[in-house]
Amino acid sequence: MELKVWVDGVQRIVCGVTEVTTCQEVVIALAQAIGRTGRYTLIEKWRDTERHLAPHENPIVSLNKWGQYASDVQLILRR
Repeated sequence: MELKVWVDGVQRIVCGVTEVTTCQEVVIALAQAIGRTGRYTLIEKWRDTERHLAPHENPIVSLNKWGQYASDVQLILRR
C-alpha cells in the first residue's frame, strides 16, 4: 500500500506500507529518502487538530480508524 506523507510542504509517497509497518519505519524511510538525519515524528492532522503518532503505532491502522474521513487526514513529517 502507498502512504502519502507531507515533507516540507511536498507530498511524498512511501510504498510497501502494511498494517504492521510502524511509524518509526516510515520516518526512517523518509529521512533516508530526503538525505537528512535528526529526530523526526509523524503528525496526524485533521482540520485544526494535530496528534503525534508514537514510534510503535501503525499509520495504516490509525488512518483506518478515521473511516470515511481518512482521505481528509494528512500525515506530516516534522522535525
